[in-house]
Amino acid sequence: AGLDSWSFDVFALNEASENHALKFVAFELLHKYNLINKFQISTNALESLLVQLEVGYSKYSNPYHNLMHAADVMQTCHMIMHLNNLRNWLTDLDAFALLFAAVIHDYEHTGTTNNFHISTASELAIVYNDRGVLENHHVSAVFRLMQQDEYNIVNNLEQAQFKEFRQMVIDMVLCTDMSLHFQQIKNMKTMITMPEDVDKTKALSLIVHCADIGHPAKKWSLHEQWTNMLCEEFFRQGDREKELNLPISPLCDRNTVVVPQSQLGFIDFIVEPSFQVLGDMIERIITPATPEDEKSIDVPTPPVPVVPRPWEECFDENKKAWAALTAEAKSKS
Repeated sequence: AGLDSWSFDVFALNEASENHALKFVAFELLHKYNLINKFQISTNALESLLVQLEVGYSKYSNPYHNLMHAADVMQTCHMIMHLNNLRNWLTDLDAFALLFAAVIHDYEHTGTTNNFHISTASELAIVYNDRGVLENHHVSAVFRLMQQDEYNIVNNLEQAQFKEFRQMVIDMVLCTDMSLHFQQIKNMKTMITMPEDVDKTKALSLIVHCADIGHPAKKWSLHEQWTNMLCEEFFRQGDREKELNLPISPLCDRNTVVVPQSQLGFIDFIVEPSFQVLGDMIERIITPATPEDEKSIDVPTPPVPVVPRPWEECFDENKKAWAALTAEAKSKS
């Protein structure tokens, strides 16, 4: 399955490309959207930047927050746009900002959580005053990198374009902070009931956030691999917390965590409601609004476009699989 498929296999691509999935996906997608031409991106700078992004994503050898995750989130954002022709609603700059935010959103992730940074008073926690510690670092470090000419892929944007691009990217990446999750979902639910248009940056931020937590929305073979990788990363943090005599964070104790159960909870409580709101938001965006005074009896209202939601069958499949594993674990104990 290629880049235009909901079941795109980033693991297979990463193997075929010898651990360069990020470089391949990013180059392909920027090319596909004609953004390299549109914004006169130097291919040398792009190549250099993508190499640096891969280096940064590999810095801490994370099982989960690595270059495959970046490539996956970028491809998922593309799919959400692609499935719904959202490209027509977005400017070239919006599409560029969305894809760029997706690919950089976990740059130089330390493989530990914000809470771990805060409780260990890490360098990053000190720099960012315990607020969105990692998320601030991801964006800041990439913009700092692009201050060097050899990595600057935005040097041909006009001043106003760059200002808007930068603001959108910052907003999107900072919105991947899980501590903002419930507020973000609640705000969007409210926004789509209002007569005003959906705020573009908030819409794009929800797309990135859903893509970021979206592995349970993919087929089981992919979801299972991502789950194992994320659990291993959490457990390593738990091991460090044990060594430091810190309380072990939720989901981080390899001796007590029941993975199937925690995944079921994560899907039911976090991921599925997010994708529900995502689908509703897209419907609200692509449905042509009929002004009140035109709603006469004899004019048929245009049909509401159907938003494809390929994630729904995946949720069902994955929840069944986890439920079966939960039952299996119970029968053994």
